[in-house]
This record gives sequence, C-alpha cells and structure tokens, in this order.
Amino acid sequence: MHGQQETTRFPRILTTLLHSAAVALAAWLLLRDGSLNTRDILLIGCSLIYLGRTVFGMFVLLKRKFAWSEAFIVTGLFSGLHLGFAYLATQHTGPIGTVDIIAVLLYLWGSYLNTGSEYQRHIWKKDQAHKGKLYSEGLFKHSMHINYFGDSVLFSGFAMLTGSHWAFVVPGVMTVGFIFQHIPALDTYLAKRYGKQFELYASKTKKFIPYIY
Repeated sequence: MHGQQETTRFPRILTTLLHSAAVALAAWLLLRDGSLNTRDILLIGCSLIYLGRTVFGMFVLLKRKFAWSEAFIVTGLFSGLHLGFAYLATQHTGPIGTVDIIAVLLYLWGSYLNTGSEYQRHIWKKDQAHKGKLYSEGLFKHSMHINYFGDSVLFSGFAMLTGSHWAFVVPGVMTVGFIFQHIPALDTYLAKRYGKQFELYASKTKKFIPYIY
C-alpha cells in the first residue's frame, strides 16, 4: 500500500480503541493477583509507551493508506503481543536485576530509533522543496530501514523484561519478516519511485543494522 493515500480515519480509530483495550487487559493480567511489583510497572509502562507511539504514528506520521484489512491484522498482532508478554511475565517471579535494566534501555533506544527516525522524516517531507526527493538524512543515514531496526531492538528489550525465553519468538519472527519480506518489498517500491536517488542511497548505506548489514 506504499504510495496510496487514505481518505478515512475509521480504520485507525478502530485500531486505537482495540489496541487500548488489549493494553488494559494486559495490565489486568499483571495485577489480578493483587500485587504490584517493579516488573509489572515496567511492563505496563512499556505497553503504554508503545500504545502512545502507535497512536502518534497512525494519526500523525503514517500518510499511506491504512485499510480495514490491515487494521484487523495489526489489532490482532498488537493484542497478542501485549497479552502474551503479560502472561509470560506472570510466570516469572524473579527480582529486577541488571538484565532487566538493560532490557529497559534497549526498549527506550529502540523506541527512539523507530519513532524518532519517522518523525525526522515527517518534518523533512513537510518542506515543499523536498517534494519528489528521497529522504536519507537524520537517523536514516545510518541504516536504510533504521525504523525497522528500532522495532527489533525495542521488542528484544520488551521480551527480555518478561523474564521468559519464549518471548524472544516475537522479535525473532519480526526481524526475519523485516529482512525477508518487508525490506525487499519496500526497496522495490522505493527503487521504482526514486530511481537513481535510491540506487545511490542503497550503494552507500546498510539496509538494516547500522554499519553492519
């Protein structure tokens, strides 16, 4: 759906409402036993931050078409993510330690890479002088898909915070999807739209992990 413009906000509104309900239910799962520990607070905070970033992204940053079918798929993924992480965290009763501090830092860093890079591009594209030009500045100088890399980083931190090895299935599957599906599809679109601009950008910039891959 890259390049397609949308005329309605209803799919975005529905996604926001259902996503909010999933976060609320995840918080209930964590707090239903009547206790409130540091891990619970951190996980609920991560879910709330992700919800806020998603709402900002959909209503401010996302300019392409967001169809009803995508709304239901995204809602299902978000719900599974928040509820799954909350459930796995209830199976872990260990105290907060160094690993958890690293997890929170990864989550915050990944969130910045994702939303920060998207916002930089959003501001740049508002300038009419940049119309028809490929954005390759800011955080995107370090990786062609730094926003996707940010998601992989933040979900790795999120998974680590649950204290469950099973949670790493999420960032693992997500990263594989980025590398083998989303990035190739987006690169094909960008190459077709921007031609030599894209070729030059791709020739000097790593695709996913800054300066590595």
